[in-house]
Amino acid sequence: MPPGITLAADAPQLSSANTGFMLICSALVMIMTPGLAFFYGGMVRVKSTLNMLMMSFISLGIVTILWVLYGFSLSFGESNGFIGWSKDYFGLSGIGIVQLWPGYTIPIYVFAVFQLMFAVITPALISGALADRVKFSAWALFITLWVSVVYFPVAHWVWASDGWLFKKGVIDFAGGTAVHINAGAAALGVILVIGKRVGFKKDPMRPHSLPLVMLGAGLLWFGWFGFNAGSWLGNDDGVGAVMFVNTQVATAAAMLAWLLYEKLRHGSFTTLGAASGAVAGLVAITPSGGCVSPLGAIAVGAIAGLLCAMAVGLKYRFGYDDSLDVVGVHMVGGIAGSLLVGLFATGGVQSDAKGLFYGGGLDQLGKQAIGVGAVLGYSLVVSALLAFLLDKTIGMRVPEDDEVSGIDQVEHAETAYDFSGAGGGTATRTPAPSEKAAQNKKVDA
Repeated sequence: MPPGITLAADAPQLSSANTGFMLICSALVMIMTPGLAFFYGGMVRVKSTLNMLMMSFISLGIVTILWVLYGFSLSFGESNGFIGWSKDYFGLSGIGIVQLWPGYTIPIYVFAVFQLMFAVITPALISGALADRVKFSAWALFITLWVSVVYFPVAHWVWASDGWLFKKGVIDFAGGTAVHINAGAAALGVILVIGKRVGFKKDPMRPHSLPLVMLGAGLLWFGWFGFNAGSWLGNDDGVGAVMFVNTQVATAAAMLAWLLYEKLRHGSFTTLGAASGAVAGLVAITPSGGCVSPLGAIAVGAIAGLLCAMAVGLKYRFGYDDSLDVVGVHMVGGIAGSLLVGLFATGGVQSDAKGLFYGGGLDQLGKQAIGVGAVLGYSLVVSALLAFLLDKTIGMRVPEDDEVSGIDQVEHAETAYDFSGAGGGTATRTPAPSEKAAQNKKVDA
């Protein structure tokens, strides 16, 4: 993700083409959050569908307001390397409407709204690990605290020009560490605190709507082109095009690898496996797609697909209840993609086409490992602490009886599907014309 770097050469001019391109990319990233809601919503049981949808949608509201108030400043203001601070960015009140993001050809407002969509989806990713058992009010408060003390600082470390991980040369083109490892580690930290669902490893907890899962996966795949290609902040030097191609290639490879693993291990090609494999590939190519060739993208996707397919079963071995495999897909996929930069980078870029180029090798692998370890450790520990504090004060979990009866009705006073008119005991059906004629003949007789 290119940070704000002021170039000493010719000052850039506003580009209408790049500005329009980035606004479209921002909209594509925004649609990923509703897509994630559908993806997760189809994977839970009927009684938790609405709650799962709302756990993603609420992030659109909370994070947007926080981003305007102080999130953009903490993430991209000037700093000593660990947290940003800029009075002009607080409330987005000191920014001119045509003021450019330093070193680029798009307005600051455009950069800010693009980054906002990343901030929105990251806590929403965590929600899949907590399905069926978390109070909605506690989740909303957790999002507020988590983005403030985890996401905003980590985004600064990784993407701001004076962030300490950026200055070390850690490559994260579009969010392998800041988004996926961050969310996956947070998910693990929270579920270790709040515990397992009632009936975990005993009751069947199958997805209630695989078509909904596939719809969500399709929306995620579609929006991810904006997520990845847009992270170059322009479209005038070909790097965004490479990232676009690699996004498609790695996703396809990961989906096929996951399905192959399923067939060999379990004997079937499943729709859930296809959807999960595609997401694993999208996650893995996110940090590395601007640095690898299309052949490298195939390798990244295939490796991530296999690793994530194997990782999702670890929850049963180690006993942590990651409801929808956020740890297995996002944390493991993010780690794989971030580390594979060190193996497959072919002269990729961290800042822009005019700036810093990196190839693969042990040196770069070491830098990537530092970034992975720092983000994973910080997010895991702080997220667990936040969950612990909330659980001991307002309580994170719904009562056991409410969890068993259905969190949708308890938390939202609604249900996802109304079956009262679809074959219920009190439902009536209008007779077909042929039935009416037969009834009339019988009466006449």
